[in-house]
Amino acid sequence: MKSKHKPYLIVVIAALGYFVDIYDLILFNVVKETSLAAIGISGEAYKKYEISLFNWQMFGMLFGGLLWGILGDKRGRISVLFGSILLYSLANIANGLVTNIEQYTLCRFIAGIGLAGELGAGITLVSETMAKEKRGIGTMIIVSFGALGAVFAAFIGNVVPWQTAYFLGGGLGLALLLLRAGAFESGMYSQLKTDKSISRGNFFLLFKTKERAFLYLQSIAIGVPIWFMISVLINLSPRFITVAGIDTKVMLGSAVMFTYIGLSAGDLLSGLLSQLLRSRKKVIYGYLFFSIVLLLYYLNTPVQSFTQFKLSCLLLGMGTGYWALFVQVAAENFGTNIRSTVTNTVPNFVRFSVVPITLSFKFLSESMSVQNAALLVGSVCMGVALLSLYLMKETFSKDLNYHELD
Repeated sequence: MKSKHKPYLIVVIAALGYFVDIYDLILFNVVKETSLAAIGISGEAYKKYEISLFNWQMFGMLFGGLLWGILGDKRGRISVLFGSILLYSLANIANGLVTNIEQYTLCRFIAGIGLAGELGAGITLVSETMAKEKRGIGTMIIVSFGALGAVFAAFIGNVVPWQTAYFLGGGLGLALLLLRAGAFESGMYSQLKTDKSISRGNFFLLFKTKERAFLYLQSIAIGVPIWFMISVLINLSPRFITVAGIDTKVMLGSAVMFTYIGLSAGDLLSGLLSQLLRSRKKVIYGYLFFSIVLLLYYLNTPVQSFTQFKLSCLLLGMGTGYWALFVQVAAENFGTNIRSTVTNTVPNFVRFSVVPITLSFKFLSESMSVQNAALLVGSVCMGVALLSLYLMKETFSKDLNYHELD
């Protein structure tokens, strides 16, 4: 059921919300060294808490994905969209006021919960309000523009005090709440809600049949290579590459900035190609094979200059630029009564995959070179993603006005 409202407003709200979402998600990686030093954490303690804080944020996102996803199916997509924005905005502001590691940990956990809901709610709304032939364009705009939040975070995190950077993120999120008055609920969801006999937001419904459970796991698997590239090749780039005269802080900031510029361009291109080819699967196949080539290049090509390093990061970002399509496929594979649950949990399970990915990389790098460790972990991620995609059906132009049987 198509909404009578103009869907462009939902696209604008979701795109702005995702911009702030990604800003906060990436800001920690940009200011972590400075902010932890300000509360007395440095040296060996820094290495410990750097990983610990990031993992707490990921645990928050895992929990938040379940929370917001279920609420989105039980209470509505709009309430989740703005509730998640409010939570991560307040957590951002609080993060700028921390004075010890316990407070910092709590703020990253709460921020993670908030960050988990915005993208899934936005894409669910767009999928249910736009024409089925054009909904991919809405998703493309949301993710392409939202990815630029990382570029903004990389810039702001290096030019203002870390506290100000967090305050700015919180302020931008709170300002978005002013758009709530013009937002509207999905017509498909509003229609479904009138039938009290249909189970909504039941996470265990995903595992009611073997076919549905495998489809859910496949939906997660095709996105895992994206966060392998970001969490290992980019966030840990100083372990692979050194550039004469450039310190690790500058390298990491530039790596994040150029990666997300590439990701934004890649998402824009993947969305356009998907519309042109009228296929999600063909485009994701292309991006996965492109990512494999980039992985081999990145790990086996000596870096001669800072310019070459930034170009490598830009290309790696473009290789991960099927994030929009990956989330869109998740939304299109399941019925309206659990669509929010799926669209919120799938990307957050993928984000949480950085924990086993980085732990596997760390374990393997103790017995082999970091390049070989990354190649092994990356090969597993790519292989599982390709197999999962092969087993999926095409979802372009699929009618989404249906529900999953209990």
